[in-house]
Amino acid sequence: RLFFDNGMFLVGPESAGAHPGPVCYRKEGYLTVTDANLVLGRIQPNHFPHIFGPTEDQPLDVEAACTALAGLTEEINRCSAAAGLPPMTVEEAALGFIRVANEVMVRPIREISVMRGFDIKAHILATFGGAGPQHACAIARTLGISKIFIHRFSGILSAYGMGMADVVTERQQPCSAVLCPQALKDAEAVFKQLEEAARRELQDQGFSPDAVDTTRFLNLRYHGTDTAIMICRPEDNDYTKAFRAVYRREFGFDLFGREILIDDIRIRARGKSENLRRISIPKAHGAPPVLDTAQCYFEEGRQKTLIYDLEKLAAGHCINGPAILIHHTSTILIEPDCTAEITKNGDVEIKVGSGTREQIGTTLDPVQLSIFSNLFMSIAEQMGRMLQKTAISTNIKERLDFSCALFGPDGELVANAPHLPVHLGSMSDAVKAQIQMQGSGLTPGDVLVSNHPAAGGSHLPDITVITPVFKNDQVIFWVAARGHHADIGGISPGSMPPNSRRLEEEGACITSFKLVENGIFQEEGISKLLLAPGKLPPTPGRPAIWGTRLLADNISDLKAQVAANQKGIELVLEMVDHYGLDVVQAYMKHVQDAAEEAVRRRLSALSASKGMAERDTIRASDYLDDGSPIALSLTIDRKDGSALFDFQGTGPQIWGNCNAPKAVTKSAILYCVRCLIEKDLPLNHGCLIPITVNIPKGSLLDPSAEAAVVGGNVLTSQRITDVVLKAFGVAAASQGCMNNFTFGNDRFGYYETIAGGAGAGPTWHGQTGVHTHMTNTRITDPEILERRYPIILREFSIRRGSGGRGRFNGGDGLVREVEFLKPLNVAILSERRVFAPYGLEGGESGSKGVNLFIRKDGTSICMGAKNEIIAQPGERFRIMSPGGGGFGTPTVNEKNTN
Repeated sequence: RLFFDNGMFLVGPESAGAHPGPVCYRKEGYLTVTDANLVLGRIQPNHFPHIFGPTEDQPLDVEAACTALAGLTEEINRCSAAAGLPPMTVEEAALGFIRVANEVMVRPIREISVMRGFDIKAHILATFGGAGPQHACAIARTLGISKIFIHRFSGILSAYGMGMADVVTERQQPCSAVLCPQALKDAEAVFKQLEEAARRELQDQGFSPDAVDTTRFLNLRYHGTDTAIMICRPEDNDYTKAFRAVYRREFGFDLFGREILIDDIRIRARGKSENLRRISIPKAHGAPPVLDTAQCYFEEGRQKTLIYDLEKLAAGHCINGPAILIHHTSTILIEPDCTAEITKNGDVEIKVGSGTREQIGTTLDPVQLSIFSNLFMSIAEQMGRMLQKTAISTNIKERLDFSCALFGPDGELVANAPHLPVHLGSMSDAVKAQIQMQGSGLTPGDVLVSNHPAAGGSHLPDITVITPVFKNDQVIFWVAARGHHADIGGISPGSMPPNSRRLEEEGACITSFKLVENGIFQEEGISKLLLAPGKLPPTPGRPAIWGTRLLADNISDLKAQVAANQKGIELVLEMVDHYGLDVVQAYMKHVQDAAEEAVRRRLSALSASKGMAERDTIRASDYLDDGSPIALSLTIDRKDGSALFDFQGTGPQIWGNCNAPKAVTKSAILYCVRCLIEKDLPLNHGCLIPITVNIPKGSLLDPSAEAAVVGGNVLTSQRITDVVLKAFGVAAASQGCMNNFTFGNDRFGYYETIAGGAGAGPTWHGQTGVHTHMTNTRITDPEILERRYPIILREFSIRRGSGGRGRFNGGDGLVREVEFLKPLNVAILSERRVFAPYGLEGGESGSKGVNLFIRKDGTSICMGAKNEIIAQPGERFRIMSPGGGGFGTPTVNEKNTN
């Protein structure tokens, strides 16, 4: 569907579906990409099935599509006039939406290709679907792809493939062996057994022995990693060489010196289909026959476009764009400066030219605003994929506990990927702190690292790697990647101690350090910093402080963060080379301005909807489990759309670790404000320009530099979010916690967060068993968890009935129970164990969380919200996470239903 909001062209993610479908379907549907293509002449009603209207025998309704798009164009022009921009025609608006739609489609292609380690430009774009070929030329050109392949039956390719496909069966047998000559010899016997079983199955289905062939695979991974890769038997039988080649391609590095493990042995047997018969069409003699002509709209305006019937084209026919190839299952658009050739099988190959590059100025253009918004976010997304791909630790690679973002030369947030909100709002403070400390002394090839709360950090395990982007010896952007390291030292394995009192007890503190200097990774220097806590003198009556227990993983993940930043730099410079620095930085500012204006409008609208005076104050508060208040006075000025978030009345700094750095409060506010804007909009610095934040110095939201803060990032941040949403009256309390669970010993530390219930809202039920608000990490897969660590996952289930009831119910929490196989230090850091997640407007509270330690004899011990214990083999830890609050008073019938 097509929208115009906040001065931007928006495409999706909502779909009109098949019913009612686009406006042109004659079912009173919604304006969509199909309507835009129809208005531009890229879909021809006379050559499209007549299956629309009440009697299902009418053509596509061009007039209705033009009328609907004209109405949206009027809205666009009113907004443009207010900004001093020239008006657009209906065709220009339609083309603008198509360009934005193409950029939206390009983003996941880039992201997935980066994740798989492929160079997009070196590949062919294969296009299918009825509408896909209408966009193929534009998408290929944007990706830098020079060749497109479109199958003759592209519109029904999935059905065609199912009908033509071979019959395949697979057999596998688990294995746990180090790859070596003896293991390969043992695997040979297993291969033969599996092949015999698979061949019998296919022969029972009617395939002759000659029609069945088999392929052998080993599922391999490096020792200490969880990413297994299926390797087809190489011609020279050298699985080691083949595995390393694939590993380098996908992850960008190798792990020489580590053993390669065989996870399982697999064969694939294929019964060759007799249905597949390649079509062979006659060779061309003479020019291709023209079916019709049309006037289609492109960048250069309306152009004469020849229309051809694909069924009447012969092998070797070449067609220059602009042109349209009509087939009964699809429409293929050949754009200007592109040439199509019909293959001997009747398929279409398109050579993509460079096209006419549009001259883009620095003046705001609504279409380019949307395109640049997608470009900026795409850079952050590809950085995230690179980090996930190259990281070693479970925490970053599997749980995705990381965030990547792009910043302007002043360190303000430009765009982010949809990673962790608690990271994204605070990372600009970290970048600005490094600019202040190191900015003038940096040169290309330098990379900085920091995790200190006083330098914009959230808590110590979140280590931020920051890299300047240079152009002509000037910093033009910054890129940063923040990742949660599973251990950086401190008094507890996992570096999430429930009882820390001072910052130094939580691990290594890094205010500012050149992680890479002149292109050289400073491994010795960063290793000293990470091991430094272990050299601190012991404090009487306090546990010993360790340096990091996982130095090798720390170093590997830091290198992955550096690689992610390098990917961001490459993409930024590629964008600057394409558009010019002045244009890119102008649109950086335009995107931030659009976010600012959207927030101002939304704050003004909320003030009016709540019946507030032109300048009025609303208040909300909540309490941490230790009784510390979080108090908010929210003053909205409807006239200019600004707001003051005043936390006067919040409790003083805590003798514990639920203190939160100022950057965390900023993150929570940024997240909440962004959530209030209902349309797609990049989360960036512009969202905070209308916002003023007042936090009392010395409070738990602005503690001293020495205060413990590990819980502030993961617990207090959730409670701040609940209080802000409570003030706006838009959602009941969430589980208010991340349920931080750690275990380990002097050799390793494991950390995970556990989901719970989301609060209900005015028109929706809260989600069950999800991470809420400030985090959205994954849980570790049970197989990986049990393989890498000495534990058994005994239960992972929904805690039924734990959500608060209401007109709309809060989401249920989860139950997670772990049994330990070795003596381990086990810790829980949680909230909402004393004060339940409240409901709103008469909704009931959700259930409080419960943490139980279960001894071998079955005795259960309540551990409270924050505690640690030494677990012995056979003992268990059971966590029941809180539910979300309900919203609205339930009716009698709803109570009975509940």
